[in-house]
Amino acid sequence: MNGINTILLLLCANVFMTLAWYAHLKMGEFEWFQKWPLILVIVASWGIAFFEYCLQVPANRLGFEGNGGPFSLMQLKVLQEIITLVVFLIFSVVAFQMQIRWNHIVACLCLIGAVYFVFGFK
Repeated sequence: MNGINTILLLLCANVFMTLAWYAHLKMGEFEWFQKWPLILVIVASWGIAFFEYCLQVPANRLGFEGNGGPFSLMQLKVLQEIITLVVFLIFSVVAFQMQIRWNHIVACLCLIGAVYFVFGFK
């Protein structure tokens, strides 16, 4: 159960991270937002990122095998990166209408390979 909870927490954390890092690019389409100084955009992004940390830290503590979880440190990192890229891909398609190209698919296949190598050999 710790593994599932870890993955769910990482998923939620990465939604906040993606919003903190990239939502301001979409918000730039609004005239009222364009008037914000960069420092205000940074503070707003940090405010959103706070919630990422509130989920990311418990996910890592819960999932780490040193704390009784099912994942090694490397496995946690690869999971986090995979989840980050999946969330970003969904966000970029939905928010920015990004077209998925063949090289994106190849990159995803490489990530599947990374998962295989990190989880498949102990």
